[in-house]
Amino acid sequence: MNLIDIHKTFRNDDECVEYLAGLRWPNGIRCVTCGTDKVKQYVSPTDKQPNRKIYQCQEATCQQQFTATSGTIFHDTHLPLTKWFMALSIIVDAKKGISAKQLQRHLDTGYKTAWYLAHRIRKAMEETDRPFLSGTVEIDETYIGGKAKIADRYKNKEVVIGLRQRGGPLRFVHAKDAKANTIYDIIAEHVDKDVEFIMTDENPVYNFETTKFHAATHRRIKHKDRVYVRGDVHTNTVENSFSLLKRGITGNFHRVSIKHLSRYLSEFEYRFNRRENPNRFEETLTRMAKAKPMPFENLVADPQ
Repeated sequence: MNLIDIHKTFRNDDECVEYLAGLRWPNGIRCVTCGTDKVKQYVSPTDKQPNRKIYQCQEATCQQQFTATSGTIFHDTHLPLTKWFMALSIIVDAKKGISAKQLQRHLDTGYKTAWYLAHRIRKAMEETDRPFLSGTVEIDETYIGGKAKIADRYKNKEVVIGLRQRGGPLRFVHAKDAKANTIYDIIAEHVDKDVEFIMTDENPVYNFETTKFHAATHRRIKHKDRVYVRGDVHTNTVENSFSLLKRGITGNFHRVSIKHLSRYLSEFEYRFNRRENPNRFEETLTRMAKAKPMPFENLVADPQ
């Protein structure tokens, strides 16, 4: 859905709530605590939601009251759901991302509200239990951070490993360093051991002869010799993904916190892998309706 569709389809919060309930409970309302389908519905009007629906579990040992947003990313939000839906539509369609400052202007909210909202949407974009990459996989690393002197150009920068299956999905992984063991562990976590071809540059950390990938055909492209394509040997597709990521960070976000870098990587990866999916708004909203809450104090807490 684009913004025009959102405006036409969801004219008020009540319509948003109905839609969320259908996504969250496609087979009928269930208690968020005990899971029973013995649920009673009644209306508890407020100034902002005159038709606000409350559900109550009818199990004698539970009796939990809840709404369609209870226990989800939307839990306890004070922002109208119509604005949530507009923000989601903007973010899933923004090829290079959109800053919280720009969201603030679009939604007419405070900056902290827009920032918190965007991070909760990114949280729903984080993926687990992903299939291994197979076929032909390109692997490369890049560095995120401020400018440094040429002699120390990688100092104080964060390492991001990119893995992309040709004709398939992309992975971005925030690595603690660019050492061979660290990179190998990441590759082993994401790439099928029976992968056919692995494409990398000439970086010596990419050496698979004594690993579980020893049977794969490993091809290198020597960038230092200014060779970028040799037949089907190249890393151009994963490097194109890096280019999109860096243009987004530099041009839209300007800078990102290292603490939250993995969440930004998830956003770019998620959006890139669904760039041709016309239902990405609905899919992401479904994930948000089933995701756990993300309290603000957890988001801003010291990671140590």
